[in-house]
Amino acid sequence: MTHPLPSGPEPDHFVLPSPREASESFRPVVLDPSRAADAMTLAALRASLRLREVHDRIEGQVEELLRCLAPHDPFGTRTPARAVADAMGARPDTYGRWIWYPWSGRLVHLLPEAEFRLVRTDRNRDKITREQQEVLLRRRVGVIGLSVGSSAALACAMEGVGGAFRPADFDRLGLSNLNRLRAGVHELGLEKSVLCARRMSELDPYLDIEILRGGVTEETVGEFFGDPARGRGLDLLVEECDTPWVKVASREHARRQGVPVLMVTNDRGLLDIERFDLEPDRPLFHGRIGTTTATDVRDLDRDETVRFLLDIVDEQRLSPAMTDALTRVGHSLSSWPQLASGVMLGAALVADTARRILLGQPVPSGRHSIDLEALVPARSAPRGAAR
Repeated sequence: MTHPLPSGPEPDHFVLPSPREASESFRPVVLDPSRAADAMTLAALRASLRLREVHDRIEGQVEELLRCLAPHDPFGTRTPARAVADAMGARPDTYGRWIWYPWSGRLVHLLPEAEFRLVRTDRNRDKITREQQEVLLRRRVGVIGLSVGSSAALACAMEGVGGAFRPADFDRLGLSNLNRLRAGVHELGLEKSVLCARRMSELDPYLDIEILRGGVTEETVGEFFGDPARGRGLDLLVEECDTPWVKVASREHARRQGVPVLMVTNDRGLLDIERFDLEPDRPLFHGRIGTTTATDVRDLDRDETVRFLLDIVDEQRLSPAMTDALTRVGHSLSSWPQLASGVMLGAALVADTARRILLGQPVPSGRHSIDLEALVPARSAPRGAAR
């Protein structure tokens, strides 16, 4: 959740977060320059050596806003510049909001929240109507596992599928993750949960984002799902981790709270849909693990874990390349093979399906495969063609 910096002190008493605090932060600071306290904070920021860049393109945003509000006649008899000036008033610097990103040192001038959202999602219309967009912004999405899950979370945020997110992962970004995660080499070692939250906040600073840095454990699973009675429960779960206990325990909680679950695999575009919101007695993983509980899989060794995961995804559905790889992980391969193209395809499947579920459209439980190699098959090269 975005929040203001302390609003009481005078500018010369304002204390910026330490370099360490800034390096681990993931929440942008939303400042309203029309408020005296926020104006003082802005003055302190502008005088600080921590401020690396001021990005002020507010006039262009206001012009877009006018075009969105009245596409047929955005400016009336005025010039665009005059219409924009009229909309912002006599003090353009106090119009809208200023967003401070502590981790990058950027200060960005943006439209107020409602206007920002209207413009940012305007090109969704009317595949997603404005009324539907408002419904989606009231939904909370949980994401467990932020390698594949990070792309899914970002795709949902980009499309406006959810106004609140709860990403969870215990891991940190490694160099080998850069084959499929949207990150830079300067972010190696950063917690994946922090990285995910930053990417979403840089896209939309008004999102409500809570992270679980340690991932989902027996101690935190209740916190992750939240309290529906207080309006903090999840509306949908995206589960993308490799730990058997987490996979089972998260579904047990989802079933108890009536939360639908989506899962995609990187192999052959497998999309798994479990509508626990509609089927409170539905067996986990479509019955593929029988009556197995989270307690039963807490202490599996490596070979037992591989066997369990194969039971879940159905070994017969795997591609030949993945089937071959499974026998070599830990020997000639360091881990599961995953490609950026497959991760991005999975993100698209999650965002599209999540949108339809959260809008109440009739999406049943089931398992679907979007195998691009089957949909776009290779053909033999014409005789004599160059290779």
